[in-house]
Amino acid sequence: MARSSRIRLPRLPKRYLRWLWASCWIFASPPTFALEFDARVKWFGTASALPSHDIQRLQDQTPAYDTNIDLRLMFRQETGSFRFLVDHSTTLISGDSFGFFNAPQTTLDQSPTDDERRVMDLTWEIEDGSRHRSLHRLDRLAMQYQQGDWSVTLGRQAVSWGNGLVFQPLDLFSPFAPTTVDRDYKAGDDLLLVERLFADGSDVQLLVVGRRDADEDLTGQAGSAAVKWHGFFGEGELELVAAKHYTDAVYGISGRFPMGGALVRSDIVATHLRDGDWEISGIVNVDYGLTLLERTAYVFAEYFHNGFGVDDIPGSVVALPPELLERLGRGEVFNVMRDYLAVGATLQWHPLWTQSLVVIGNLHDGSSLLQTSLSYEPGDHQRMQFGWVEPLGSAGDEFGGLPLLGDAITTGGASTVFVRWLYYF
Repeated sequence: MARSSRIRLPRLPKRYLRWLWASCWIFASPPTFALEFDARVKWFGTASALPSHDIQRLQDQTPAYDTNIDLRLMFRQETGSFRFLVDHSTTLISGDSFGFFNAPQTTLDQSPTDDERRVMDLTWEIEDGSRHRSLHRLDRLAMQYQQGDWSVTLGRQAVSWGNGLVFQPLDLFSPFAPTTVDRDYKAGDDLLLVERLFADGSDVQLLVVGRRDADEDLTGQAGSAAVKWHGFFGEGELELVAAKHYTDAVYGISGRFPMGGALVRSDIVATHLRDGDWEISGIVNVDYGLTLLERTAYVFAEYFHNGFGVDDIPGSVVALPPELLERLGRGEVFNVMRDYLAVGATLQWHPLWTQSLVVIGNLHDGSSLLQTSLSYEPGDHQRMQFGWVEPLGSAGDEFGGLPLLGDAITTGGASTVFVRWLYYF
C-alpha cells in the first residue's frame, strides 16, 4: 500500500484523553452519580531451575526467582442505555528473568506492560531498573451503548473469538498462551464493536481494532476489521468469520456440537497472505464432565495444527520463517512447529481444593510439557494456586529448549514452580 494511504494521526496527549473521557462521562451521566467499584490484588511468583544450556543461566544464575504484583481497580457505571468501564492496573515486575528473552510457549503470566502499538497510550511508567519495572495503566476504558437488539462498544475492551481450550487459532486479538496461568482478565484492545441480535437467537458482530505500526503511525496495515456471524445448526452452533488482519485476509469457520454427554468444538482458519500464499490452521477438541470417586471431574483433549509452523526447528529461532516470527512477535502464535496434542483433566478433591493437569505434546520432535496446579478457595474473595511446570525434552526440542545457537545455547526448558494469590474486594 502506498505511503499516501496512511492515516497520519499523532498520539493524543494523555491530558487530552483524560479530558475527552471526562466529557463523555459528564454529558452521558444524569445528575445522580452511581458507581460500582471492585478491586483485585494479585501476587504471582515463580522459581525456575534453568538447564545448563539456557542463555539466562549462562549469563546469570539458577534458580531464577521472579515476581509480579498487580492491583486492579475496576469501575462500572450504568446510565440509561450507556455503560462505562474503567479498569486501572498498578503493576510491579521484578526478578532474575527481567530483561531476558523468554520462550513464548512457556509463558505463565501475560500482564500487559505497554501500549506501543495501541491507538491510545494509557501506560505511565513509575520506575524502571535493571531487574524491576513498575507502571500503571488503563486496561479498560470503554463506553457501551445498548438499545433494543443493537449494542455498540467504543474504547479499550477485550474480545475473544474461537473455541480453543488450550490453543486459540481463531482468536486474533491478544489471545492467551497455552500455558498462561492468570486468565481472569484478557488484555484490552482499542476497538469499535457493533453487535446485532436477531429474533432467532443468531447475531452478527462487526469489529474494528486500531493499531500503530513500528513508526507509531495509525495505519490500516496495522489494524484489523472483521465480521462474525453466529447462529444455530440443529443442536449445535456455527460461526463464520471474515477479516482483514494487518495485511492478510482471514476466513474462519467454527462449530460446537453435542455428542452424547460430551461437547465437540472445532475452528478452521484460512489465512491469505499478502504474497498470495494460503495457510490453514485449526483445532478440534472434545470435553466431558463426569463423576469420579464420588467427586466432580472434567477431562478434555485437543488437537492443534499450526499452519505457520515448521516441520524441523532450525539451528536458531531467528532462522524461522518470517511469517511465523511476525506472529510470535505480535503474540498471536506461541508454538513454532505444526502439530500438537493437548490432554487435560480437572478433579475437585474437596469443595475448597481443585487440581488441574495439562500435558501438551509436540507431535514432530516428541517433546512435551506437563503443567499441574492445585487451587484452594477458602471463600468468594480469595484464591491460592500452587503449580509446577515440567518440560520433557532435550536441548534443541521445542519444549526442551529452543535453539539460539544450536543445542549449545537455548531458551526455555526450565523446570518451574509457581504460586498465585488473588484477593477480591
